[in-house]
Amino acid sequence: MVQDLYVLMITAAVVSILFKFLKQPVVLGYIVAGLLVGPHLFGETLVNEENVKQWGDIGVLFVLFCIGLEFRLKNLISSGKVAAIGALTIIGGMMLLGYGVGKDAEFDMVNSLFLAGMLCMSSTTIVMKAIDEAGLSKERFVKGATSILIVEDVVAVVLMVLLSSIAIRHQFEGAELAGKVVDLAITLVAWFICGILIIPTLIRKVKKHLNDETLIILALGLCLGMVLTAEEAGFSSALGAFVMGSILAETVESHRIEKLMTPLKNVFAAIFFISVGMLIDPSALAEYWISIIYVSLDIIIGMILFGTLGCWWGGQTMRDSMLTSFSFVQIGEFSFIIAALGTSLGVLHPVIYPIIVASSVVTTFLTPYIMKAAVPCYTFLYNHAPASLRAKIDKREQQVAEAEAEAAKPSGDTKNSLAERVRHAVRHTFITKHLVNLFIKNMSAHDPTS
Repeated sequence: MVQDLYVLMITAAVVSILFKFLKQPVVLGYIVAGLLVGPHLFGETLVNEENVKQWGDIGVLFVLFCIGLEFRLKNLISSGKVAAIGALTIIGGMMLLGYGVGKDAEFDMVNSLFLAGMLCMSSTTIVMKAIDEAGLSKERFVKGATSILIVEDVVAVVLMVLLSSIAIRHQFEGAELAGKVVDLAITLVAWFICGILIIPTLIRKVKKHLNDETLIILALGLCLGMVLTAEEAGFSSALGAFVMGSILAETVESHRIEKLMTPLKNVFAAIFFISVGMLIDPSALAEYWISIIYVSLDIIIGMILFGTLGCWWGGQTMRDSMLTSFSFVQIGEFSFIIAALGTSLGVLHPVIYPIIVASSVVTTFLTPYIMKAAVPCYTFLYNHAPASLRAKIDKREQQVAEAEAEAAKPSGDTKNSLAERVRHAVRHTFITKHLVNLFIKNMSAHDPTS
């Protein structure tokens, strides 16, 4: 295991330094490093693939946890329109496109639906890493983009149930799907209510005892606990990591936790991208290169088209809509999960998996370059658009700017608003206060130094 980490870190460091020297995104360097240490290029792997996969899965959890730390629940609520309309437009449009691609390749209905599911969602890990590397993390569009990715992750849970039902029974079980949706909604509400009522209060109570070491251990423990809870409930582990990050974002120590988590996130996220690179099989690229190019172009064009339309219909400016859609031009870990599900159920055509893996790598590789083209494409569109469209673009920009200015105004009665009074009352109920006090008393009773 130590040897595996040594090989991964040294290879990734050398290749990423080379890519930095060439002024290329470091994510691409990690993918190339994965190709170098993987089993396909030199005939044997230099590392244990299972270890790398497990570390990569941990990397996804830490990335989603940190995204949750940066994202406030109120931002998701305020982005509700663009999140819902944008996500549903992208998912619906890309599933229709993917189903058409499957039928064009003469796959049956089940394989076409699985292919549609693999093509309909972007990778949260890749998108956020690419945005961060491009220096766009403070841009206005990021809040909406993150909201869309969150909705996609939630829809992914429902989609997995739907595909499983169709694969097993070759028919749609509406009752099972409705039950899963209700379970998910109830679970998320319960998690957030319990978490936001108890955890911030608990951390405020023990704040003076939390040095950096204790705080990061507590945060990681809570994160992994929520991951296990999500898995036991039948949901995505990544969803659990994000939920706990969102809960801790409401605490007084959120920025401190985020700062402490950054090095850990960067190390394991790098391993995740190396694990993606290890999946590249040059022989498969040579054998299916036409299909890979075809699928990759469908992903890129479809994501740009449906992403721009969905974000525009959801209320974003045209510039923000295009920045969002140009960052979504890839598929990632969710596509591999869908492919693994189809394989385990024995319904997936064997040719689909290598094409999907290669298309994921190709689109991931191209994402940073396509993102750079977003603003020039917007400028070209604006300059060559009919006067009526330019007027709509200008009007939307003005509306969004006015809404931002209004939201930024200090409100004198914020503390006295009904919502704030209700939240304050619930947070300070007899039960909540005494649960926290009882927990702290028990901790003190078992503290050998007390």
